[in-house]
Amino acid sequence: MPQFHFLARAANGEMVEGLLECADRSAAIREVEKTKGFPIRIKPAAEAGGATQAKTAAPAGSAPLVTTLSHDQQHLFTEQLALLLGAGMTLDEALQILVRRMKHPKLHGLSKGLHQALVEGRSLSQALKDYPKIFEPLYVNMVAAGEASGTLGEILKRLVTYLADVKNLRDRVQQALVYPAVLVVVGIVMVIFFMTFMVPKLMKFFTDTNQELPMPTQILMGVHEAIVHWWWAAALVAMGLLMLMRSWTATPSGRKQWDAFQLRIPGYGSVLSHRYYAQFGRTLGTLILNGVTLVRALELIQDIAGNAYILERMKQVQRAVVDGVALSNAIAQQKLFPELFVDMLAVGEQSGRLGETLNNVADVYDRELDKQVKLISTLIPPLVMVGIAVVVGFVVFGILSAVFSMTKGLRPGGV
Repeated sequence: MPQFHFLARAANGEMVEGLLECADRSAAIREVEKTKGFPIRIKPAAEAGGATQAKTAAPAGSAPLVTTLSHDQQHLFTEQLALLLGAGMTLDEALQILVRRMKHPKLHGLSKGLHQALVEGRSLSQALKDYPKIFEPLYVNMVAAGEASGTLGEILKRLVTYLADVKNLRDRVQQALVYPAVLVVVGIVMVIFFMTFMVPKLMKFFTDTNQELPMPTQILMGVHEAIVHWWWAAALVAMGLLMLMRSWTATPSGRKQWDAFQLRIPGYGSVLSHRYYAQFGRTLGTLILNGVTLVRALELIQDIAGNAYILERMKQVQRAVVDGVALSNAIAQQKLFPELFVDMLAVGEQSGRLGETLNNVADVYDRELDKQVKLISTLIPPLVMVGIAVVVGFVVFGILSAVFSMTKGLRPGGV
């Protein structure tokens, strides 16, 4: 029976190598997974010696410098690695294939750097820590859990699904708000253009008559004068307010107050809240299903909201859980989540299916988020159109008031 040399990482993180007698390479991989942990490299014994000598003789070199990846590139890398591991390849072989297959410079450099770290005896999760701007702690800890349990391929598949869900969530919000945002900008540009170019031509005729103009017309001319002659002052005031705002939000207290205020903005705050409910449930559920402890999972997901007010509340939740309080009770105390969320969480704790329940909760609030986004994207356009109509209507009223005043003055007897 042929012999195979294997290199594997045990559950305690140590590298293990040796020889196995198996019918074929697939059987050797299964044997390593059952007894030794996660397989890194498996080759026939005759080839292993030459490969080891070649590895020893090869210069270490420095890993290619890769600082950032787009979300799509990270998703592609994770998906390709998961597919290769799922096809029965070892991690060493999978990374070698990615080095050859990935044509994009960043993805090629990342694959090469991770493979080099693997050759040097480091685990994949340890190598991922060299790229903190690409792989967040949540990603790294899930990979580490997969290595420890010997289920890295399955963990990577779940990460692929998680990354796709996060991107889909963000894209839905952005796409739904693009049209209203464009409409607002176009409306503002139209009003400014009308006030600075069209109104002066109409008003010149009225001023040449030297007649006293009605109040609406005077207000209209005053607005025109302010826009034309004092726009720079308005720009300076806006810049000053922006600088003050940035200085205030740069402080911990200011950032927390501003983030709390955003959650209370009608419509917009509801979208932010529902987006966090869905992302919190999805992320925490994924971590728990992959063997991460609840306390560690709560620590990893604190920053996913990007909101200082929520961050402070979640730190208090984590401290309460450490003290022995049930997660549902700890969350209820903060009054951050709706009662439905807390009730479903309590059911998941009582049934012992917290991870699955959290994913179900995420599905519920995904649908609620879609409703909120559709409602806002439906309401904003008519509101913008009403605002534009009010401005245009006032301009027309100001012009017509002047016309009626002049025609009245031209009548016999001023009547």
